[in-house]
Amino acid sequence: MTEAAHTAPLWQPDQERIDRAGVTRFQSWAAERYGAPAEGGYAALHRWSVDELETFWQAVADWFDVRFSTPYERVLADRTMPGARWFPGATLNYAEHALRTAEDPARADEPALLHVDETHETVPISWAELRRQVGALAAELRALGVRPGDRVSGYLPNIPQAVTALLATAAVGAVWTSCAPDFGARSVLDRFQQVEPVVLFTVDGYRYGGKEHDRTDVVAELRRELPTLRAVVHIPLLGTEAPEGALEWSELTAGAAEPAFEQVPFDHPLWVLYSSGTTGLPKAIVQSQGGILLEHFKQLGLHCDLGPGDRFFWYTSTGWMMWNFLVSGLLTGTTVVLYDGSPGYPDTGAQWRIAERTGATLFGTSAAYVMACRKADVHPGRDYDLSRIGCVATTGSPLPPDGFRWLHDEVREDLWIASVSGGTDVCSCFAGAVPTLPVEIGELQAPSLGTDLQSWDPQGKPLIGEVGELVVTNPMPSMPIHFWNDPDGSRYRDSYFEMFPGAWRHGDWITITERGSVIIHGRSDSTLNRQGVRMGSADIYEAVERLPEIRESLVIGLEEPDGGYWMPLFVHLAPGATLDDDLRARIKQTIREQLSPRHVPDEIIEVPGVPHTLTGKRIEVPVKRLLQGTALDKAVNPGSVDNLELLRFYEDLARERRG
Repeated sequence: MTEAAHTAPLWQPDQERIDRAGVTRFQSWAAERYGAPAEGGYAALHRWSVDELETFWQAVADWFDVRFSTPYERVLADRTMPGARWFPGATLNYAEHALRTAEDPARADEPALLHVDETHETVPISWAELRRQVGALAAELRALGVRPGDRVSGYLPNIPQAVTALLATAAVGAVWTSCAPDFGARSVLDRFQQVEPVVLFTVDGYRYGGKEHDRTDVVAELRRELPTLRAVVHIPLLGTEAPEGALEWSELTAGAAEPAFEQVPFDHPLWVLYSSGTTGLPKAIVQSQGGILLEHFKQLGLHCDLGPGDRFFWYTSTGWMMWNFLVSGLLTGTTVVLYDGSPGYPDTGAQWRIAERTGATLFGTSAAYVMACRKADVHPGRDYDLSRIGCVATTGSPLPPDGFRWLHDEVREDLWIASVSGGTDVCSCFAGAVPTLPVEIGELQAPSLGTDLQSWDPQGKPLIGEVGELVVTNPMPSMPIHFWNDPDGSRYRDSYFEMFPGAWRHGDWITITERGSVIIHGRSDSTLNRQGVRMGSADIYEAVERLPEIRESLVIGLEEPDGGYWMPLFVHLAPGATLDDDLRARIKQTIREQLSPRHVPDEIIEVPGVPHTLTGKRIEVPVKRLLQGTALDKAVNPGSVDNLELLRFYEDLARERRG
């Protein structure tokens, strides 16, 4: 193979694809109207978007025809972070924009939502019907006394009722917050008790992995422990009767009221999201109606290239920011696919079957699912008709190079693969999808428009081609307006602005390449730092988990009191595998050859399992704290872990090591 072939991109959009992309049309239009560069492609547009931040966001609002019911005085009144003030004076409503397609008689009967459960049957909900339900429910919420600023909560799976409830909440100017029904009562209360909701939408249970899971006891506990509730709305997913004192969903959505959209200030709260919250209570992150509206128009309309005629699928639950992001697909007139069920039921190929059934054009999933398909020898391109898919996007963790190759080989060679990275904290992406740029193996295509993404050394000096801290040096509209119950803003400042005052430090290691693409290396707050060299854990997981005997792994770097450094690798083995000398040797050889001798762990230890947050991220920092001798209740918030018992192993190991 020639060197040139080695460096060729995995995918390159053809000229026709580039010409028809929304971001190309936006650039030509913004060049005429707003002085954006007409030449130089995406790189020039990105440079302009961060250098001329106010003009760029004004252009986005104009391009997507954002309806300001009162005009803004200026785009950005204060650029400081935290505390930037966007579009002061403006009023608008997020839900009004999400339902705008229903006003078009030619499209009112097209599906706004396609709902799929584990039977894989598809149920459409038209734009007109969604708008009618939102209007009916918003009127009932007002009748219940729900006012702008009140909190409305949902203990719901990824079903159409959850979308209706979110939009009705936004329509009245109230603040939405949700948890998935696989969260236990303690986890839900850790979240909802902070924000004191006045209404709770709830199901009686949910279906997952072919089984029914009753949730009536949890709902009863939530009702007892949330004294601010004025109303509970029962959605009988498993067909049970409404508990005493609860309202019926079907009755609240039976009316035909035209939706009335409360016109709220640009920075009026839209929803509360929660960080993984591995220590202490989860952070209650508040984002604004206007900030989310503009950020999601940009991200979905320009980066994901979505519009009328598209079908947008992302495997998610209501407890993860990707659900909120998915719902925002409605802003672009796109049909949103809601899948409620296990990602691998009845078999590992389930998500591809859903894509075929629903005609998905953008297929969003996790890097973990892609790697599971690769291990399970799934052949999506051979076994399913995926001809409508234009883009496969992944998030949750960095997509390993093998994942890029597998998608290219097994889905389609002419496939736009978008590995994206952002966070709950901004409910968006810092870097990822650009329809007009090539895709390089193992890389995110570019930083997002309007996002001055940089990699910094500890002194705050920008780096190119070297690993540094992910830093954003200018405000984004969707950054939190505040955290709930953080009156002086100290918790917000400590979370992002402590290391580099005035710049957002996200807590990831990244490299920005000479070409302007981005590589994510894992979390910087649980980073491996051996002999002064910083390494991301994601690189080690990718190498080790290629071995068929390894189901999952966890690597921790521990600064010892004597100045030493201990770096164990914990491995959860596949059924039937044994951690013998041969496997240990192969693990070490794999890491040495694929990464470097410095990456080779000091010890390889078999574990009964790897603990995760409720949103599926490996728990590195709390395990590190346990190994350093921190007590379990101080090292982790028990309600944020998928299996608390797994952490006892690390607690016992720490005790043994201390002797």
